[in-house]
Amino acid sequence: MRPEDHAPRRRALVTGASSGIGAAFARELATRGCDLVLTARREDRLRELAAELQAAHGIDAQALPDDLADRDAPARLAARIDERGWRIDWLINNAGYGVPGDFLASDWRTHADFIQVLMVAPTQLCHLLLPGMRERGRGGIVNVASLAGLVPGTPKHTLYAAAKSYLVKFSQSLALENRDAGVNVCALCPGFTYSEFHDVTGARAKVSKLPGWMWMRADDVVRRGLDATERGEIVHVTGGANRAVKALFELLPDGLALRLIARRARQFRVEK
Repeated sequence: MRPEDHAPRRRALVTGASSGIGAAFARELATRGCDLVLTARREDRLRELAAELQAAHGIDAQALPDDLADRDAPARLAARIDERGWRIDWLINNAGYGVPGDFLASDWRTHADFIQVLMVAPTQLCHLLLPGMRERGRGGIVNVASLAGLVPGTPKHTLYAAAKSYLVKFSQSLALENRDAGVNVCALCPGFTYSEFHDVTGARAKVSKLPGWMWMRADDVVRRGLDATERGEIVHVTGGANRAVKALFELLPDGLALRLIARRARQFRVEK
């Protein structure tokens, strides 16, 4: 028997794992033989998914429900993982949502929670879990950003593009700092993806009118993202159509790009 046959299976922490892209990450990692720690707010969904994947793939899947809007949640999760002796080899920072409407249409607490979930929590989880990956000389971090972080910001979801742009830049710097230590970091940038995201923001009726070529399935996004991370890609935009959109906006003058994105945003942004 080879020495690597005795090595423990890799384990992933997936945030926002109860639905959408997060659940797709959990399913794909399970098919690749990876043990799982799943976290999100909805405990019933987490436990159901963990039980399903454990039975179907013979992996160990654990649910640790928590709310990343709580500033103590990342440290609490890391402590619970450490107490159980689990080693995290994949960190999937996927948890996220949108806040529809103009900036002033929501109170500051709403925006502060958004910043905590989409920016502070993933950054802190990297800070907490990266040392173990570096010590073992292997690991992968996927920060789920968005095509929105690579094109001009749109009205009506004021902080969304800004948060996703932050994840892209953070991932680039983190990747360059850690690639020689055996840890790959990738900002995954999907475009429109079939999930519950637009139901939560109330934009389902609007986005359903967009052409089919603009959409991708969550499982396809996830497979491409994991494969890109393993190849050492630092920023991965999923799908040819999304890469074309990114290239187009890079070529346009700023003023024209902003006018175009403002006009197009009416098709998928909702008032509040």
